[in-house]
Amino acid sequence: MAGNPRERAEPAVPPASARPRAAADTRRTPADQPAKAREPISRGDGARQRVLQAALEVLDEHGLPGFTMEAVARRAGASKTTLYRRWPTVGALLIDAMDATFQPFPVPDTGRVDTDLAQLLTAFVALLEHTPFPRLLAAFIDAAERDPALATLHADLTQRRREPLLIVLARARERGQLPGDLDPEVTTDLLAGPFFYRRFIAHRPIPPDLVHDVITHVLTPRAPDTANEHTTDHSTPAHTSAGPNHRIHRRSST
Repeated sequence: MAGNPRERAEPAVPPASARPRAAADTRRTPADQPAKAREPISRGDGARQRVLQAALEVLDEHGLPGFTMEAVARRAGASKTTLYRRWPTVGALLIDAMDATFQPFPVPDTGRVDTDLAQLLTAFVALLEHTPFPRLLAAFIDAAERDPALATLHADLTQRRREPLLIVLARARERGQLPGDLDPEVTTDLLAGPFFYRRFIAHRPIPPDLVHDVITHVLTPRAPDTANEHTTDHSTPAHTSAGPNHRIHRRSST
């Protein structure tokens, strides 16, 4: 019996092994691609920011032992040669990343020293509680302790972060809100110190009222020491012109 003519006319279908692959089969699926794959990094400020962001991510995830040029380059999608062209050492990259990301706070000018200080310290508390800054700073301090050159750069960076408080205190002295012999460096230490201590040393929470309490204790005059009252001349109150913000942290005369 003869077969169906149509069936004889149809070409035979080649086996699967002989058929060419579809174009879609040759493409890698997203799951096959390397994690965090990016285009090669280019020059320019945008490229620099990508590397700096990658540096902080590596430091946050792996700490100082894992902070290498290789790891940062891999995260940024760049080559080590590109990184070394701009940052000659891993320490220089670390400094640049911290400096560019955590800029000094804007200096407020409300006309009141206590309000200006409260704004700066409140912003500092938010930085400590709601960003990776504490972990990054801890690794940064560790690195600075091991590398004298990095320690010098760290000191310079820290000094720039103190500038907003120093400016507010200097301006308040000029306005007569604080005594003219106030020591701004010691006062800045007293204002910022409790927050560093609680976060990095005691690992205790920062109470909501701590900003107000610190400013009050640092700027408010203390009562005379009763143990030395017999040596104090009460006939003329000292520094009565300093007003309610009179304080005892003054420059040494020596």
